[in-house]
Formats: sequence, structure tokens, C-alpha cells
Amino acid sequence: MITGPEPVVEYVGVKHIVGIADMQISRDPDDLLVTYALGSCLGIAIYDPTSHVGGLLHVMLPLSTIDPVKAKENPCMFVDTGVPILFHKCYEAGANRDKLLIKVAGGANVSGSVEDRFEIGKRNFLVLRKLLWRNGLLLQGHDVGGHHSRTLALEISTGQVRVKANGIESVL
Repeated sequence: MITGPEPVVEYVGVKHIVGIADMQISRDPDDLLVTYALGSCLGIAIYDPTSHVGGLLHVMLPLSTIDPVKAKENPCMFVDTGVPILFHKCYEAGANRDKLLIKVAGGANVSGSVEDRFEIGKRNFLVLRKLLWRNGLLLQGHDVGGHHSRTLALEISTGQVRVKANGIESVL
């Protein structure tokens, strides 16, 4: 049986916008964490369904070694420095490492060029997967790659993660 995307109900609550190279943590069931313009950037959502603690991070680049000064000023700019902070802040808010659900979107080649020499999106996703693997953590869902920008939203009351791309919204 072929089915279309799962219908998505409009959220009624407090929307918190997570900007580029930014992060938001919440345990408030009325909160919706949203990040826009995920081209080569990654939106990383983590959620503990037991404590109802969630976090959303919008990273731009894979490794902080390309600009240690910027990494120190804003570690959320990079996968290798932002992700550990995201997890640490969620643990501080009451999340349990063993219960975490991890989902990611973005990592596209939005330049439209067949030959994307830098492959930032692909490298962002690769660094994230290696970081998670080294820490014994697995992704439960992802929507990465391709040539289109995405929006990612995390609903704190349910842990539902929604992705919108090309006008189509789906649940991860």
C-alpha cells in the first residue's frame, strides 16, 4: 500500500526559533523548537521521552579546527564543539543519556553544483555520525543530503520531530 506523507497538525504553543549557530533546550511541554534554512547546515534534535527534555542545535560547519577563535566565541557554529554542549545542557536539564532519541536534518548541497568541492553538508553529517558512534549513540531518524533546504521542528510535549522540505512536511 502506498501512502502519502503523514498529516501534520498545526502546533499551538510557544515557538522558539533557533538561529544559525545557536541552540535551545527546553522541558516546557508548551514549547516548540524550530530552526529554518538548513541547507548544508545540520539541525540536530535530541529528546528524552521520560523526562520530556529536548534540545535543538543548528550547526554550520564540521570541525572547529578551521577557526579556533570562532569556535571559542561560538561553539554552536561547529559540529565537533556544539554537539557535546547540546548533550551536556540536556543532561543538566534532566535528560537521561540512555533514553535519548536523536534526529537530524539538513546536510544538503544547495549550491546546485554537481561538483561541490567542499561538500560541507556531507562532511557535517559524517562528523556528526562519527561523534555519535564514538560515544555509543545512534541516530533514530534523519533527512539529509539532496539539493533542498529544510526546516526542523521539535515538539517538547511529545518529542515529535517534523521536517519541511520543498513545501512538504513529514514526521521523522
